Amino acid sequence: MRISGDGTATGGPYPLGSSADPTASTTGSHTPRTAAAQPAAETVGYRGPTACAAAGITYRQLDYWARTGLVEPSVRPAYGSGTQRLYSFRDVVVLKIVKRFLDTGVALQNIRAAVQHLRARGFQDLERMTLMCDGATVYECTSPDEVVSLLQGGQGVFGIAVGVVWRDVETALSQLHGERVDTGETLVGNNPGDELARRRNRAV
Repeated sequence: MRISGDGTATGGPYPLGSSADPTASTTGSHTPRTAAAQPAAETVGYRGPTACAAAGITYRQLDYWARTGLVEPSVRPAYGSGTQRLYSFRDVVVLKIVKRFLDTGVALQNIRAAVQHLRARGFQDLERMTLMCDGATVYECTSPDEVVSLLQGGQGVFGIAVGVVWRDVETALSQLHGERVDTGETLVGNNPGDELARRRNRAV
């Protein structure tokens, strides 16, 4: 649970995108994810303005991040004029995390590594995760001991509790409009937590 003197992880917390990250795909050592860990098909999506309101970002930021591949809508991308991007609940959580990283001055290269990592994780993993940053590297912590380890080593300058961001986005989206992916029906005051709870029950 310590970071070694040369800056490499010796057992967690793990620098995101590094070879020490147990979820990184490496030839011969990649462990296949179970079916329960794979993201389920989305039934509700959120249009750009709704995603912006819940994540606390501008539409210009949203559009730029989508066009540069930083945070792309996983439910439905924009196919030319007349189509609307649709973001999943997870997408909006990631948008809000990116905003917090940028506000703190984290380099875009490190943010991209963190986003790729977050997209690969399951729902339950995200809720328990804390992201710590020393200004140069973003670390994943999944236990209080790992957070303390970073702080004692001097690497952890600030942290983002993903579970807190998760609940903030859930509350915001429950007061905004969602859209059924299959029918296009507008859902007013849809609580994304209801669908997430159903997914967790199916995964057990």
